[in-house]
Amino acid sequence: MAHPATLIPWLAEQLGVEPVGWTAVGGGCIHSAWRLDLVDGRRLFAKANGASALPILEAEAEGLRALAAAAGEEGPGVPVPLACGVSGPSAVLVLPWLDLARGRSAAHEPQWRRLGAALAALHRRSLTRSCVAEDRVGAAFGWPRDNVIGSFPQRNGWESDWGRFFVERRLAPQLAHLASSGHPLRRAAALLERAGQWLGAHCPEPCLVHGDLWSGNAAVTSEGRGVIFDPAVHRGDREVDLAMARLFGGFPEAFFEGYQETWPLPSGHRPRRELYNLYHLLNHANLFGGSYVGQSEACLDSLLERGEGWG
Repeated sequence: MAHPATLIPWLAEQLGVEPVGWTAVGGGCIHSAWRLDLVDGRRLFAKANGASALPILEAEAEGLRALAAAAGEEGPGVPVPLACGVSGPSAVLVLPWLDLARGRSAAHEPQWRRLGAALAALHRRSLTRSCVAEDRVGAAFGWPRDNVIGSFPQRNGWESDWGRFFVERRLAPQLAHLASSGHPLRRAAALLERAGQWLGAHCPEPCLVHGDLWSGNAAVTSEGRGVIFDPAVHRGDREVDLAMARLFGGFPEAFFEGYQETWPLPSGHRPRRELYNLYHLLNHANLFGGSYVGQSEACLDSLLERGEGWG
């Protein structure tokens, strides 16, 4: 990937103003990321990779625009893309700069409570809002095109049955890839069969969901507004966002309280939480290996062992 200095002509053309400085910042494990300082005093955020990564950045840009469309005034803050394209050997996505507050002290609890309420508002508003071209509002689960979860392909398309969608488009590809890489989970077939049965009686509404809502993809700004970013959007059960928000460090409890006060989750969401989070454990097993393989198998076994208790 090119250094930001080599991208100045493209950035100036896209933004209408020339960057005069740049500082490397944390951008996750996939892309390089930079803070851009503009001649007019503004700051922007840019992430870049090789030109072949353009579809990944385009999927992220589309997801951010969709979330922004569903958020409205009551939803969380979403950085709306300013530019996305290829400059020489690099694919680049440019977003507004978010000045994020440091830490999660008790002083930030009101902001996290408001973020929970804002996410509930986004979920509910998305039920009647077309968020992208080819959206199927209220009619199906999925998304018009495939995207990624981390750097792993995420299959979408459309499906009228949520249980079938989650089993065939989420769990099955992850389990198949894990097996093909030499780590088959011994009870994978049983889990796929039972998961469809467990979700068969659950009839959620097809909300627009963030899809990758762990603690690294949400924050409170220094101005006190809750924001979400780095999505893997689709239309699905809103519970998948709330489930992942408890994984990998988790959100403050005030976030969940704010959500529940605004739009309470239905009964049975606690056992579904573990099933939904199995998807993310499997994804980490495929991306990073190591202990995530064992965690995935332990989660799978736990689900099967207590499966008779599902309503």
